[in-house]
Amino acid sequence: MQAIILAAGKGTRMRPLTHHFPKPLARFTDVDGVRKSLVEHNLELLPNHVNELIFVVGYMKDAVKNYFGDEFNGRSVKYVEQEQPLGTAHALSLVKPLIRDRFLVMMGDDLYCKTDIDAIVNDFGNAILVKKIRGKFSGGNVKLDQYGNLNDIVEGVHDGGYVNAALYSITPEYFQYKMVPIKNGTEYGLPQTLVQMSKDYPVKVIESSWWLQITNMDDIKRVPNLVKTKFKAG
Repeated sequence: MQAIILAAGKGTRMRPLTHHFPKPLARFTDVDGVRKSLVEHNLELLPNHVNELIFVVGYMKDAVKNYFGDEFNGRSVKYVEQEQPLGTAHALSLVKPLIRDRFLVMMGDDLYCKTDIDAIVNDFGNAILVKKIRGKFSGGNVKLDQYGNLNDIVEGVHDGGYVNAALYSITPEYFQYKMVPIKNGTEYGLPQTLVQMSKDYPVKVIESSWWLQITNMDDIKRVPNLVKTKFKAG
């Protein structure tokens, strides 16, 4: 199985840190006391049958390439460049020629746990990870159909519900669908395109047990304690 890591963004809300390296390479002290990057933490949690990594790079692409090289933890590594920041669906479209079968997609700057990664990988169809939110939140509110599958994703401010945690299992049929424009047509959204696919191919919704979205400097400062709390508890 291939894992696609979207790591092309500039991480402007984490400056000045991201003046020196791309956001996915921001480092923290993990539960084992070792300094490692955000994306490295996730890659170490991948099951063994994920045997190839494909990074979509853009901003400071050479830093990512130099960090991971052609092989990382026994997995081959490939790179695809997104020259313009045209969104997650556009980033994924660039990988299409390399896709062999069902694949995993993760963000390079979010943190996941092994339980959730295993759940997504072990689902043999299309799946999306979500997080149950109580109270107000801003983002993609995932709507389920009567069978618990993906029905819609509504962007905006919401009062409770499921937020998209941006971890996906996707089959190659995804590439049959036109990319859905978002942000007044300036970008193309992967989850919105997945919604279109869900009308023909069910997309299972899997609830996350732990997910940490890294958006700013305060988040990165909180990472060590949050990771230790989660992983010391198992």
